[in-house]
Amino acid sequence: AAPAAFSLREVLDAFRRCVTEQQEVLLEPYLSGWRGLIRFLQSLGAVFSFISQDAVAKVALLEELRCRQGVQSVQALLRAELAAGPAALRARPGSGCRTLLRLHRALRWLQLFLQGLLSGESRTSVLCTDAYNASLAEHHPWLIRKAATVAFCALPSRDAFLDIMNVGTKAEAEAVLGEAIPYISQVYGITQELFERHQLLDLP
Repeated sequence: AAPAAFSLREVLDAFRRCVTEQQEVLLEPYLSGWRGLIRFLQSLGAVFSFISQDAVAKVALLEELRCRQGVQSVQALLRAELAAGPAALRARPGSGCRTLLRLHRALRWLQLFLQGLLSGESRTSVLCTDAYNASLAEHHPWLIRKAATVAFCALPSRDAFLDIMNVGTKAEAEAVLGEAIPYISQVYGITQELFERHQLLDLP
């Protein structure tokens, strides 16, 4: 079956469900939001495949962890893995924390890019490059950085992006975007603070 078309509304709905009153970030809606973002990236063609393919693998790994270990939130995942000690965490390339950190960095790039799209102050290629340089670039080898910046030059116009959002008119797309960004930012902020507190932002 063909994958369902991307709609920004599903990303909004997922991230809206993400944070509990206790400020826990729930994994099920987080991963659901990411599946929507992956569909968004895939709808843009091969330009973003270097990020979307990686994200697909990371989401699948975290989904498996969530089901197998029964961890329901980002906080529970960190607690479970930190219990074995920081050294054990650094030695495990397939750890949930490490996997989550990779998605977390990519979420920052998407958050910045979507914010830029909403403001509409520059060409999409410039917005995307600026967002990438402020988030993912420092974690990528030079070759990927170079390929990414070249690929961003081929991005469609802002209007085409708003059309890809699949939520109606340009004004409706802007409204949903404006609604979704604060939820994505909140999830990013809580996760960032958690990783900072446990000194996990540079997990290898």
